Amino acid sequence: MDIREQDRETLRALAGRYMSYAKDAVNDEKQRLWRSLNDGVMQKPMVAIDQIPWNELNVDGCLNCTVTDPYFRRVEWSLRSEIYKREHLPVDMVLNPYVLLPRPVANTGYGLHAEYELPQSRSNSFVSKRYVNQFREPEDVEKIKVPQISIDREAEARILSAAHDIFDGVAPVRMQGIILHLGFWDWIAQWMGVENCYIELMDHPEMMHAVMERLTAATLSAIEQINALGLYDVNCNMCHCSYTFSDSLPAKGCDRENPTSRDGWGFGMAQLFTSVSPQVTAEFEVPYMQRIFPHFGAIYYGCCDRLDDRLDVISRMPNVKKISCSPWSDRENFAANLPDRYVMSNKPSPALLAYASFDEDAVRADLRATIAAAKKHGLRLEMILKDITTVKNDPQRLWRWAEIAEEETLRAAL
Repeated sequence: MDIREQDRETLRALAGRYMSYAKDAVNDEKQRLWRSLNDGVMQKPMVAIDQIPWNELNVDGCLNCTVTDPYFRRVEWSLRSEIYKREHLPVDMVLNPYVLLPRPVANTGYGLHAEYELPQSRSNSFVSKRYVNQFREPEDVEKIKVPQISIDREAEARILSAAHDIFDGVAPVRMQGIILHLGFWDWIAQWMGVENCYIELMDHPEMMHAVMERLTAATLSAIEQINALGLYDVNCNMCHCSYTFSDSLPAKGCDRENPTSRDGWGFGMAQLFTSVSPQVTAEFEVPYMQRIFPHFGAIYYGCCDRLDDRLDVISRMPNVKKISCSPWSDRENFAANLPDRYVMSNKPSPALLAYASFDEDAVRADLRATIAAAKKHGLRLEMILKDITTVKNDPQRLWRWAEIAEEETLRAAL
């Protein structure tokens, strides 16, 4: 890899700034607090912010990437974005004390690609889509193929050589592997369209079971391939925007050069099922995940789906450690019904950042209500602000939200 000297200096400078934060006492303490939460003892409610509207946040050009090599431009973006978050909205974020390098993995996927129509305006980072139904007949299920997983070892060697040349003396480097997204219904919704999924669950349930069966078999094959190649990730310490530091994972004796899915986390969800009964979740999600989740050390379950009305169903799936309490869930009902072996992973509403004016009192009240519900029922709590589509081009709303969250969680720890 031919890296310009100017780009090398840019990356070294960014890595130096990054490591100054990664090695400080604050970062060490945040990691300790996450580790304690994940291992069963909450010191304070923990907070993280992710999936933010970067197109509205570049106030001074600090997010402008200049590196010309495509691979290391991705590394540059990772460093710039992590530094930005630490400087403007840190709450309980943790920086790993090394630079992560994505492994050059190829995945052929399930053989289908979403077909959709877009609205005319595409200025935002997030846009709505209208999906085309690709499963009109039972035989269409055969469109789902087994993913083929591979890694380019020669490319990986070139990446490591270049990375050592760039970062040696400033920052260690580690390769970042695969973390599996097990939310099959996210993919099905994109292959069929949401409305069509609901119709077929009623009219042709046997076809939808066939879709899930085929996806399950294909995914189990993919897991087997990933593990045989030693590609699962144990270095990024995050899963679905949640920090995963723990004394139990990776387990002692883990071969960090060849980790498997049992050494790390995966994440599952069935967001589409917010608008169906818990019985549909029990029939069309649980039996398939019961076959997949045992292959992982831990599972984060849920995203934007409502789950407070079906926690007993979710509890039937093995290895789940954290369950999402989205804005669609009744947080009091969620807390009342969540077994205390799980972490309550609350998602504060990003809508509070998108109104015409920013109401700090509303933000504070929202956070306090969640903290009170978790405390009342003796639960470990994390709050992850994510899926933020806009801050009305006012980055300081997000910065201020972070400050308020820090104040309220420290208050709760007293």
